[in-house]
Amino acid sequence: MERIIKNTDYTDVKMKKSIRELKKQYPFLEVFSIGQSCMGREIPALKIGKSKSYILFTGALKGSEWLTTTLLLKFCEDVCYALKNNTDMLGMNIGKLTENMGLIIVPRLNPDGCEISLCGAAAAGVYVREIRRISGGDTLHWNANLRGVDITHNFSTDWYTLRNAERSMGIYGPSKENFGGAYPESEPETAALTGLCRKADIKRAFYYSLGGKVIYSDFGDKIKVRSEKLSALMSEVSGYSVENNNRGISGGSFVRWFSETFDKSAFNIKIGSYKTPVEADKTQELYDEILKLMVICLVS
Repeated sequence: MERIIKNTDYTDVKMKKSIRELKKQYPFLEVFSIGQSCMGREIPALKIGKSKSYILFTGALKGSEWLTTTLLLKFCEDVCYALKNNTDMLGMNIGKLTENMGLIIVPRLNPDGCEISLCGAAAAGVYVREIRRISGGDTLHWNANLRGVDITHNFSTDWYTLRNAERSMGIYGPSKENFGGAYPESEPETAALTGLCRKADIKRAFYYSLGGKVIYSDFGDKIKVRSEKLSALMSEVSGYSVENNNRGISGGSFVRWFSETFDKSAFNIKIGSYKTPVEADKTQELYDEILKLMVICLVS
């Protein structure tokens, strides 16, 4: 059977069309919105399994990291295919894994930023002049949302320490990256993800970004031993190194916010070693590199 998700770049329109096709092919896949971006683009989530508890995968918090959307959608399709056809993934029974703990995937948290990186300033609509001014003409490396706020700097944990670090770098307002916003959770994209985490019973969270071949961890104190074992397993199957988040630079991050808010394990998995944006022709290479790691993430 021909696969739906291709090794390509996904604009917002293409992504949502492919998600609709996945839903049609796999009716048990639940698709819902967790909120809207600054420009009103829906932020979709895909849910697999009927468990009371879930594992969360999310990606594309930075605009130029749009390729993580493709990787997450590919994994979603592979999991759905295995469930529909009652087949294993890498020797693991996906049906049993998702019975014990379901999976929620937010493939693109920052749709406006990804659209700007993929399509240029024109994707910002009435904000086109502002985006051109802030970016200095370089929208390819745009990482912020439509309002020039870096979502990876906008979570509340140690946000004020990060704000001081931004100002030491000369960042005082909207920028194509590294500006944490007017206050913590000021952005609708941030609020959409924190709202999901507060409503759903998320047992572990994984944020997929690009560049480094590193697993950054922020362990919940109550389950530190289990978290260390999981990170060691992910490292073993991927060859990625494991590092604890440096508290001096991790303020405002989703991984640290989730870990400290819920005292549960959270990981930032930095895929591959290419500089962003990574061309779509690297998709299969990177997917093959992390597939075992992603399956291991489902082990409860």
